[in-house]
Amino acid sequence: MRLGPAGPEAAQTLAALHAQAFDKPWSAQDIAALIGGAGAYAVMAQDEEPLGMVMARVLFDEAEILTLAVAPAARRRGVGSALVTAAASLARQGGALSLMLEVGEDNPGAIALYGATGFVQVGLRRNYYDRGGRQIDALLMRLDLNSERP
Repeated sequence: MRLGPAGPEAAQTLAALHAQAFDKPWSAQDIAALIGGAGAYAVMAQDEEPLGMVMARVLFDEAEILTLAVAPAARRRGVGSALVTAAASLARQGGALSLMLEVGEDNPGAIALYGATGFVQVGLRRNYYDRGGRQIDALLMRLDLNSERP
């Protein structure tokens, strides 16, 4: 598996990965606009095919994972962990002291991934996600980038 930066020119590929992981995928235009924003970056994992992606941004001393998607065939093979580690490393290089994210409470796989990479729950956003008319709370999670992990 190779990890590398992904710019706006990779928006179609990133959007295709995102569509494999989310019911309401982001368009290539949305992704290109986000990557082009201040402090934003994306990392893609691939071998012969794209395996996953993470998009994040650094604003002052805090960073945020905007989205993380792993192709179904690549799940449970360390791709998500590698992407989180890459996002954290780039955030730290960008001057961030912490990395934040929201994850649906109905996504135990993602919650386990983030917990295994050192994130802790620091809040709850009630009714944050709409799952086809069903409101789902989001866990607000934080990773201290001054720690040794990831």
